[in-house]
Amino acid sequence: MKSESLVFAVAGMFFGLLAGWLIGSQQSIIRPAVPPPQQQAAAPAGTATPAPPRLDEQEAKRLEDIARSDPANATPRTQLANLYFDAEKYDLAIKWYEQALTLDPTNPDVSTDLGVSYYYSNQPDRALAQFKHSLEIDPKHTKTMLNQGIVLAFGKQDLEGATKVWQQVVDLAPNTPEGQAARRALDSMKSAHPNLNTATAAAPGTD
Repeated sequence: MKSESLVFAVAGMFFGLLAGWLIGSQQSIIRPAVPPPQQQAAAPAGTATPAPPRLDEQEAKRLEDIARSDPANATPRTQLANLYFDAEKYDLAIKWYEQALTLDPTNPDVSTDLGVSYYYSNQPDRALAQFKHSLEIDPKHTKTMLNQGIVLAFGKQDLEGATKVWQQVVDLAPNTPEGQAARRALDSMKSAHPNLNTATAAAPGTD
């Protein structure tokens, strides 16, 4: 995981006004996060969707050759998944994240990036299930919690649940980039929905 791969933010419109974030635990390229295709119509008029970075085909082939020659090694599979994720080829990212996680099932970063890939592939329920697995590995994995809130808000329209999760991120790690992003999300949510009731929201990882 690269230390510079932290939070990348983009201002978004959803239910009036809500700022959205999506975390890359390991991706080498930090780029704006956008809603998955079925939600992009909610973006402000005239907002341009940035083009994905060009896939490094030579690097992808090199990593695939390594992965095939070393079937028990999770590292080249994770690197391949990151490469495809950066190029917005989420079906291929999912394939390699799943293989990496099979070989290294206790890696919360790989698990969370797989969940993000599910979300970008219009599978919010699978994303939430994967985040639940990540939190079973590490109950205080704040990148997972922040992503969980995003999918609850943007993918499931569960604003109360999202608010609950983001508040937990702030409580756990107020001075980290994740905590600061969660605070901005909470401030935007309160501004757009001053009467939102969070008292009955479910805790992260519960059904």
